Amino acid sequence: MKGPAPGPLAGRRVLLHVCGGIAVVKVPELITTLRRQGAWVRVAMSPAATAFIAPMTLQALAGAPVATALLDGGAGEGGHGMAHLELAQWAQCQLVVPATADMVARLAVGLADEIVSATCLASPAPLVVAPAMEAAMWRHPATRANIARLEERGASIVPPVEGRLASGHEDVGRLAPPAAILAAVAAATIGRPAADRFAEPGDRALAGARVLVTSGGTREPIDPVRYLGNRSSGQMGAALAGAALRRGASVVLVTAAPPPPPAPGLTVVQVETAEAMLAAVLEALPPARLALLAAAVADWRVAAPAPDKLRRAGRGRLRLDLVPTPDILQHVVQARPPGCLVVGFAAETGALLPSAQEKLRAKGVDLLVANRVAGSKSAMGGGRAAALILAADGRRRTVAYAPKPQVAEAILDEAVRRLVPPTPD
Repeated sequence: MKGPAPGPLAGRRVLLHVCGGIAVVKVPELITTLRRQGAWVRVAMSPAATAFIAPMTLQALAGAPVATALLDGGAGEGGHGMAHLELAQWAQCQLVVPATADMVARLAVGLADEIVSATCLASPAPLVVAPAMEAAMWRHPATRANIARLEERGASIVPPVEGRLASGHEDVGRLAPPAAILAAVAAATIGRPAADRFAEPGDRALAGARVLVTSGGTREPIDPVRYLGNRSSGQMGAALAGAALRRGASVVLVTAAPPPPPAPGLTVVQVETAEAMLAAVLEALPPARLALLAAAVADWRVAAPAPDKLRRAGRGRLRLDLVPTPDILQHVVQARPPGCLVVGFAAETGALLPSAQEKLRAKGVDLLVANRVAGSKSAMGGGRAAALILAADGRRRTVAYAPKPQVAEAILDEAVRRLVPPTPD
């Protein structure tokens, strides 16, 4: 692949997903503009897209092989013949153009039966979706619900504009102009301070390092059916794991959430309760240079869970005897090996700064990442977050509301610059 030219997107790795719509005629211009602005571009095409434009045309413009099938050994470099996995790790930004009503629905549901939807599902990179379709399809409640679901997960939507459609009607549904699409790509990759950007291809700051990450909300059983839990989705932990892998680390992810797709260098340990998470964390901790404890650990558990399902019939009020769960963060601070940097997380509903400062002091961590979990920009359960990062040395940094993979990169930047180089044996 020929190297990118200097420009505002210099060095950014943009994976362009092409779908089957008449607006595909705009894709060659988009590829050319992306490359002129300095981006690396690779292309994946849905089966329908190949009926509108030849893959060879886009390959010539992008300067790289085009992936058209899940098992496409010619388009990947991972040695496993599964192009979607290699492309998912390569991308810093995923751009879906033109996003048809069918593809929007596929992405919203999470299907993975062709190269575009499978790669989107496998990649933690920010997702930019530029829809184009007939006006009735764009306005249909199903499409509106699917778009809302994608936005909730952190995708950036570049809405269609008014203009002449394939049906001949003048209405909303025409693909947004290239300038608007490129602005969304820039916002997902460079539209923030340089330290927030995705790690460059050559950034191997964590090469050879073990990184421990926790994610998801633990579940403390009440009976064999019910549990005490929270709304954590585990997305931030998965994003942190991906960011560390891109920087060359081997990662142990201890998660109470569904695991991310398999990736080279990633070991996943699935747990359910706080006790199980603590045991897994302490086992993985000794060789770690960095511990990112993003899990939302339940603070309480039932002292004696019922052995059988609790029945409602004949009962009045149900009283549960709750006892504290172990403080995993405190255990890690006390047991960490020399040179291991510990990053804690705080989910707050009130005043963010005072609560974060108190937790930073009380827990003895090196970095404390505080998130709001109330209001319209809650970090819990969705695909976007804002963060306040406090350091033990008194420095602080605010990360604007953005997709969690971008926030994760900012957290890794702060952690990596504070790591002490390992002492030679």
